[in-house]
Amino acid sequence: MQLRRAAVLGGGPGGLYAARLLKLAYPSCDVSVHEQGTPDATFGFGIGLAAGTQRNLKETDPDTLRDIVAVGCRHDMTMQVGGRVARVDNNRLIGIARTELLSVLQSHAEKVGVRLEFGTRRTADELDADIVIAADGINSTTRESGPFGTRIDTGRGLYLWCGTDFALTDAVFAPVRTEHGIFVTHAYPYSDGRSTFLIETDEATWRRAGFDTSTAEAPSDASDEKSLRYLQKAFAEQLRGYPLIGNRTRWLRFRTVRCARWSAGRTVLLGDAAHTAHFSIGSGTKLAMEDAIGLVGALRDEPDRASAFARYEAIRRPAVERLQELARRSQLWWDSFPSRLHLPIEQLMVAYMSRAGNVPLDRFAATSPDVVAAALEQYAGSAGPADPAGVTAWVLDQPLIRDGEHFPRRRIDHLTRKFVTISDVLTDPWGDTGDAVVARARRALADGAEGFRVTGPPDRPALLTRLDLAERIRTEVGGLVVVEGPAELRDDFAAGLVSARTDLVAFTGERTEEEGA
Repeated sequence: MQLRRAAVLGGGPGGLYAARLLKLAYPSCDVSVHEQGTPDATFGFGIGLAAGTQRNLKETDPDTLRDIVAVGCRHDMTMQVGGRVARVDNNRLIGIARTELLSVLQSHAEKVGVRLEFGTRRTADELDADIVIAADGINSTTRESGPFGTRIDTGRGLYLWCGTDFALTDAVFAPVRTEHGIFVTHAYPYSDGRSTFLIETDEATWRRAGFDTSTAEAPSDASDEKSLRYLQKAFAEQLRGYPLIGNRTRWLRFRTVRCARWSAGRTVLLGDAAHTAHFSIGSGTKLAMEDAIGLVGALRDEPDRASAFARYEAIRRPAVERLQELARRSQLWWDSFPSRLHLPIEQLMVAYMSRAGNVPLDRFAATSPDVVAAALEQYAGSAGPADPAGVTAWVLDQPLIRDGEHFPRRRIDHLTRKFVTISDVLTDPWGDTGDAVVARARRALADGAEGFRVTGPPDRPALLTRLDLAERIRTEVGGLVVVEGPAELRDDFAAGLVSARTDLVAFTGERTEEEGA
């Protein structure tokens, strides 16, 4: 379509990138970005860009990517639990200061003729433009005042963003146990002298530490200093004596934004204004910049605005919804993270990598052979296969001895024990419905059940949820746990076994002897 004038609301990464790509695609179009803040004022610390996002940016705009990489910080990833450490080679991941990223994107937008306006709050209605791209963030006033069918789900756990004045060697996932409960940090370097520290905890721990009070008392334009001082002591080992730094840092619950429609009239939503996905997948900047690529491509290829907006949404929504589902599973895993601290560190790393179902065990074995080899040894008591392609079959064929009974392999055909069937269909194994299932399983075990067969629909999302539910039963209730599902999902079964989500698996149609519940 032809464009005479285009306006962007919001000067974050997605808005700036969309403006640059629009100006490159339509050199004669007047493109403006309207940001209510000032150029040097931003909130947050570092941003992570994964390898896939870098590939997409390289294909679309190699000049911008080159300058982003130049100011970024590559790093590997480690998990630290007590004195145990597991390291994963992942140096394709780049951390970059949000201020540096915005500076690069502002420079590249201005270089092609985009007009940047700072310090004034604008609305879509007052802008003279053929299209208005609303990239005004998770608190988007455009979205909230428009007919976009917004739904926002709020997470159970709490988190805060802070930083420190030294660069970690690697990204670090580390839990610490305090007198009030467990806190977990996701920390990573983003420059030669800075690191982000994102810290999570559950509500009960948060309240016991008095952070409900400190959150309420902290002014909206200031950081929760009580929490920062407490966490600085808790994470003293990871901080190496450096202080935690706040930037309007306060405890929050993650909000997942979904919209039934991404456009209305001449206005189209982009990035966090249209959708969010939990930060443990590292997806906010990725989604926004890839939205910009998709939107400008649709505008260029379609004859009119309505067709272009429809195509943009048709192309981007499936990718966004897939990532939101991965992020939902990851969020639930992190919310329940403390329940896994008994696992050996390498098994815990496998559980982390497979938490959302997007990293197959054989692929992880190929990229991190030492970690997976140790995890397989911990799982079965013997060395795994030399060829990563054989990992799934090997895992399923390992024997299990439990309470004097010998199972020649983890994939079973029948059981001689008194098993109770659990066939509840749910989406959140740690929610109220999951609580009810665990309570029922506990009563069944007290009444003489020897284990549980967890079954349900054959689709993959349902199986992944069953494996999570089985893990909770196995950890909190006890007894032998078998998860049933289709044979074609054997890779997911293998990851579940090594991650200690279940004891045994049964392929659909291969019946066990059990009692219904």
